[in-house]
Amino acid sequence: MEIETEWGVNSLALILAVVSLLIWIVLTFLRGAFWQVLAFNDDISKQELLEKWPGVATIVPARNEADTIARTVESLAKQDYPGELRVVIVDDHSEDGTGKVALVAAERAGASERVLILRGAALENGWTGKLLAMQQGVESSVAREAEYFWFTDADIEHAPDTLRRVEQRAERDKLDLVSLMALSQVNSFPERLLIPPFLYFFLKLYPPGWTASRKRKTAGAAGGCILLRRAALERIGGLGAIRAEVIDDCTLAKAVKRSGGGTWLGLTRKSVSLRTYTTFTEIQDLIARTAFTQLGYSGLLLAGTLLGMLITYLMPVIFTFSARPVVCPLGLAAWALMAVTYLPTVRFYRMSPLWAAALPAAAAFYTYATWVSAVRYWLGRGGQWKGRAQAPAKSSAQ
Repeated sequence: MEIETEWGVNSLALILAVVSLLIWIVLTFLRGAFWQVLAFNDDISKQELLEKWPGVATIVPARNEADTIARTVESLAKQDYPGELRVVIVDDHSEDGTGKVALVAAERAGASERVLILRGAALENGWTGKLLAMQQGVESSVAREAEYFWFTDADIEHAPDTLRRVEQRAERDKLDLVSLMALSQVNSFPERLLIPPFLYFFLKLYPPGWTASRKRKTAGAAGGCILLRRAALERIGGLGAIRAEVIDDCTLAKAVKRSGGGTWLGLTRKSVSLRTYTTFTEIQDLIARTAFTQLGYSGLLLAGTLLGMLITYLMPVIFTFSARPVVCPLGLAAWALMAVTYLPTVRFYRMSPLWAAALPAAAAFYTYATWVSAVRYWLGRGGQWKGRAQAPAKSSAQ
């Protein structure tokens, strides 16, 4: 009996090791080369001049962003954009004086005439606060004649040429939506361990090469920087068509692509997120806000995801230190592929290559945070952001 049990354990371990390695072979070679981040770095793209620079309305939904809004406003005021540019800051019921700070920043930058500060409308049933604020900006007087909307978060500091670069790409490639993922801070230990994996996992879900392909349905976007053609927004039925979505950026990109529009997603070091995470709890909340939403609030998908994370990211480490002669090299090979594909992301953040081996630890944390996301949803606290639970009630999501 002991011999049969041992044989069964060895067989199971071998099967799991083979499956784990096969997963990494597929991810490495058949997942749109998502890990080759240099190919999606917009900072090295060719700069071109346009014969005509379309009018742009920049829309910034802001809720309790007094610590960062000034730098955001000043960076928008300094945009080196030849066309008409107006900025709308929608103060979404902030309790920390965000609107006043934004107004002072605009005056200090000499951009009072180009920056409009709006008080957020009362939250309407069926809308998330952010999307309602964005809608208010779209409907504002300064945005009526704009050919493009530039949606950006209130904690992003943009380089002076950011709008010029995304507008050039949109016009040159005839795209309806161009998005850049801003560079996040990696100063604290929690940030170094967990923020680069956030980018890695995001690109794995939405490979930029697939997002740009008109032959594939995959569409992704980063809410911190989205340039959207007005005609495309009207074609999908406006922001009202996605008004209840928690993951609004990717949903918007999907709607645009489904309507026949072209989309593009890239990376940049020139636009920097000002938000910092000094504790693991803060990053846990960042992940938990949308993790279960990404799974469609499905318990079955949650179970599959937890099992998949275990086999994909944790089993290779366990098998690497196994005494079983066949299992050990399989686990090591899977871990090696994992590190090799993660290394470009680590280098993008200009961190030591040694961090590439730490992806399994980060994956374990993300697995736990995904479970936390589900529990919060079941308790009626899903999609927590700035004091609001944005996920729909459990009964309406099933």
